[in-house]
Amino acid sequence: MDLYVVIVAAGSGKRMGAEIPKQFLELAGRPVLMHTIERFKSFNDAIEIITVLPENQIRFWIELQKKHSFSILHTLVKGGSNRFYSVRNGLKFVNSQALVAIHDGVRPFVSVDTIKRCFEMAEKLGNAIPSISPTESLRMITEHGSLPVNRLQVKQIQTPQVFSAGLIKNAYLQEYSNDFTDDATVLEKTGEKINLIEGNRENIKITNPEDLLISAALLQSIS
Repeated sequence: MDLYVVIVAAGSGKRMGAEIPKQFLELAGRPVLMHTIERFKSFNDAIEIITVLPENQIRFWIELQKKHSFSILHTLVKGGSNRFYSVRNGLKFVNSQALVAIHDGVRPFVSVDTIKRCFEMAEKLGNAIPSISPTESLRMITEHGSLPVNRLQVKQIQTPQVFSAGLIKNAYLQEYSNDFTDDATVLEKTGEKINLIEGNRENIKITNPEDLLISAALLQSIS
């Protein structure tokens, strides 16, 4: 079965407070996005990589590839007005008879083992969503104040979220809803059961300036 990954890197990264989108910020001398692409190439050399970028940043990315002699082949796709439409654009380039991972471009530390297990479960059950258990105490805000939440009943969701391509392509034909917080919620709206598996705790999403400091330490520890 053909394998694909749609790497979504079409955000502006406003929370990072940098002059360029966070996927292009340097980590150990190279853009974050290059590290992310390399992780999937390490998992399977034959995987088809589709990278979704802001339309106005595609030329910049091409120049970055030249600057860093980055030669991993991938299909470049223009992003949409939000993540939902960016993923939809990327899925247009995916064969319906395949398995496809959808991954955040700013998660360069997903383990090869997590990717492998996601694809294996998705092949058996139609989808696989990596998750980890929270380690902090949690409270939920209500109109009556805050209430404690049993963290044993809560999961933090990660990517890559892996799907039977036909199922997720069909799910993305739906109209957009504010209830769609990730790809799993888009599929779930069609009536499909979501299957959680254990992710890896290092698989952080680089969002804020302090995440770059953590990422540098992580990269040093695994290199």
